[in-house]
Amino acid sequence: MLNVHPEWREDLEAALEALNGDYRDFLQNGSYIPKREDIFNAFKTLPKSRVRYILFGQDPYPRPESATGYAFIDGAVENIFSSKGLDKRVNRATSLRNFVKMALVASGRLKGDDLSQEAIAGVEKSDLIDSIFELRVNFERNGVLLLNTALVFENKNASNRHAKEWSPFVKRVLSGVEKDVKLILFGSIAKSVAKIPEASPFEKIVLEHPYNHTFVLNQKAHELFGPMKLLEKE
Repeated sequence: MLNVHPEWREDLEAALEALNGDYRDFLQNGSYIPKREDIFNAFKTLPKSRVRYILFGQDPYPRPESATGYAFIDGAVENIFSSKGLDKRVNRATSLRNFVKMALVASGRLKGDDLSQEAIAGVEKSDLIDSIFELRVNFERNGVLLLNTALVFENKNASNRHAKEWSPFVKRVLSGVEKDVKLILFGSIAKSVAKIPEASPFEKIVLEHPYNHTFVLNQKAHELFGPMKLLEKE
C-alpha cells in the first residue's frame, strides 16, 4: 500500500498502474534520487481536498542530500537567512536564491534595484521564517502541491525522458483533482504539462524557471506568490 495521505491513495495507485511496465520495474530496481520511499512525499502532507495549486517544477535536485520528494524544497538547506543576508547554502542553490529574493521583493521588503546580500541583511526578519521546512509548510498552507514533472532524477541527459515517462501519472493525477485548481508551470519541461489533454480545463500560470534571474522581478510571480506570504511566520 502506498504511504500517502488517504485522500490520494486511490488516485496514485491508478496513476502508478498507468506507467509503462518497464518503467515501473525501473522505479522498483533502478538507481535514482530521491530515495524510493521519498518519491511521493508531496502526497503525504497535503490532502487532495486542500489543493488549490499544483506547482510543476522540472525534476528533483541532482544531489541526494537535496532531493526531498518536494519540488523546490532543497533538503541540504537548513537556515534561509544569515547575518550577512541569505545563508550560504541558499546562495549556492540558484533557483531557491532567486525565489527567496522574488518573495522579498513581492512583499516590499526588498527593492528591485538592490538585491545584494547587504540589502537582504538589512531586511527586518523578526516575523519571517528561517527554515526550509517552514517554507514547505507555508506552501502547503496555501494549498500548493509541490510536484515535479518528473518525480525522479537519474542524470541530466535523462531528464526529458523521465518527464515523458511520468506523463501518464500526471494525467491521472490531474483527472482526479477539482478543476478550479490552478497549475503553476516552472520552466520548459514543466510547460509540457500544458499539452496534456487532461490539463485543458485548468487555469495555467506559466513562468520562467526560477533558475533564471529574471524570475526575481517577474510581476506575474509577484502577483501570484506575494499574497501567499510564503516567508512570513504563520
